[in-house]
Amino acid sequence: MLRFLGQRLLLMIPTVVVPLVLVFLLLRLAPGDPAAQILGDQATPEQVATLRAEMGLDLPLPVQFVLWTKNVVTLKLGTSFFFKQPVVDLLPQYALVTLQTALAALFLAVALGSLLGVIAAINRDTIIDRGLVGIAVLGISLPEFWLALLLIFLFAVTLKWFPVSGYIPPTDGLLASAATIALPALALGIRQSALITRMMRSSMLDVLGEPYIVTARAQGLPEAVVIGRYAVRTAAIPVVTVAGLSASYLLSGAVSIELIFSLPGLGKLLIDAVARRDYPVVEGAVLLIALTLAALNLVIDIIYALLDPRVRLG
Repeated sequence: MLRFLGQRLLLMIPTVVVPLVLVFLLLRLAPGDPAAQILGDQATPEQVATLRAEMGLDLPLPVQFVLWTKNVVTLKLGTSFFFKQPVVDLLPQYALVTLQTALAALFLAVALGSLLGVIAAINRDTIIDRGLVGIAVLGISLPEFWLALLLIFLFAVTLKWFPVSGYIPPTDGLLASAATIALPALALGIRQSALITRMMRSSMLDVLGEPYIVTARAQGLPEAVVIGRYAVRTAAIPVVTVAGLSASYLLSGAVSIELIFSLPGLGKLLIDAVARRDYPVVEGAVLLIALTLAALNLVIDIIYALLDPRVRLG
């Protein structure tokens, strides 16, 4: 098991390093000057040059890369050009919002998708199966931004069960905080739950035809034991992959949802930082996202190994 974990940890290195290097190069090579944006149109060239020197942007690109690498390794990510505060102090408050929303959406997607997939599989070729498959296809087809607007109209504007937009931190009340992320999590999780429903149904149908399932039924085991203890565990292996991909998407692709619901999340912060040419914030956000995704992949690999011992042995 230790060898397995060591191999996976080594594979995490390029997952984190490659995006960071690409972001560093793209930011420096893209048009736009952070110093000019900060000072505005009325600034003189001398003032811009002075500010560039203070921010270290006048150094040759290889020198900037070496200094940047040192800062990444030591986790000293610099100070935001726009917020004027250390990036390590700035990122957690935004990352918490994205993490809350993504985890709630992932829990909804896995729980609902797995349940519906199992129900559809054990009722194969019935009206229940066809109905659930049809709902899953519809869920996959719905654009998330359109679904978000529909949820706002139905649950926030019409029924007034949830706020239209905004965010309340958990320190101001758990119920109030949960209410602000409920609709964003639902808008993100429905499509992913549809994907997991189809995957779980297909996997369950394959497993239910295996000889050991037939043998378990022939021995008189209750159907709940056959399904819950034997079939679902094996069928969940490919679903774990889909759940891992869904988690990656929910963390890195929730920008549109954060914009629609005015959530102060990491995606919105990253978009604003790119527009402002706030290099330290962009690089810090990308580092945090890359580390989180790498950690998620490691967790998925561990779950794989726990569900299927052949992964460890291989």
